[in-house]
Amino acid sequence: MTKTARPDALERARALLDAGEPTLQALAEAVGLSASHLQRRFAARFGLSPAEYLAQRKLGTLKSALRAGRDVSAALYDAGYGSPSRVYETGAARLGMTPARYRAGGSGEDIRWSVVETALGPALVAATARGICMVELGVDSDALEARLRAEFPGARLQQVDAGRDEFLAPRVRAVADALAGRRASVPVDLIGTAFQKKVWDVLMKIPPGETRSYAEVAAALDAPSASRAVAGACARNRVAIVVPCHRVIRGDGSPGGYRWGLDLKRRLLDRERAA
Repeated sequence: MTKTARPDALERARALLDAGEPTLQALAEAVGLSASHLQRRFAARFGLSPAEYLAQRKLGTLKSALRAGRDVSAALYDAGYGSPSRVYETGAARLGMTPARYRAGGSGEDIRWSVVETALGPALVAATARGICMVELGVDSDALEARLRAEFPGARLQQVDAGRDEFLAPRVRAVADALAGRRASVPVDLIGTAFQKKVWDVLMKIPPGETRSYAEVAAALDAPSASRAVAGACARNRVAIVVPCHRVIRGDGSPGGYRWGLDLKRRLLDRERAA
């Protein structure tokens, strides 16, 4: 059996995973690789093992069906979950909520939020019982609130006084610490794919005042070919500052992109370096 992956072997493996649920051994035999070689090369190309890719694909199918209004039970079985308990055991954490609540746009979720003034302008901080679910930066409080409502259209949103609310106040202080260039230690409640969550975990380990390139983050995930996917995960982070995607730059030292604007990214990096 060859140990060198043909140019299309990994793409064929991905297509087989998209079409069914082959075992790792069956998948390896189908594309002419050893199981260990396929596991390693697949993760390097796509940032996920074949098993993780399959789990992500099933979850994506479920999310699309739920957003389209499909019945929860039918959506679960169509996505390939053998029983509802499987997705409630593992999928709820990836959805950030139960399938039924996800289908309803966060219906039933309690989110406390406030807009606070910072040295860099207004910031909206929102949190569920599990942790901070959004930190949005901008110049207009109404626009920030509109983004929150668009992200969680079915949730129960409660605006509170950030300085007096016992639940939100420590979360706001954590954001203030992060803005001051100190490491924030606070739970976050993020909805994302398995790969995106891996990226966000790596970002939260980058010390204030330091940066990493997209390629370096990909290498830290043992997925050296996944630089573009890393950039995509950074762009989908909705918890600014606390999940410090601003600390990821291009390999040539230029800032790259930033969801909240390059000027703000430069200011954040300058503040952290000066702290």
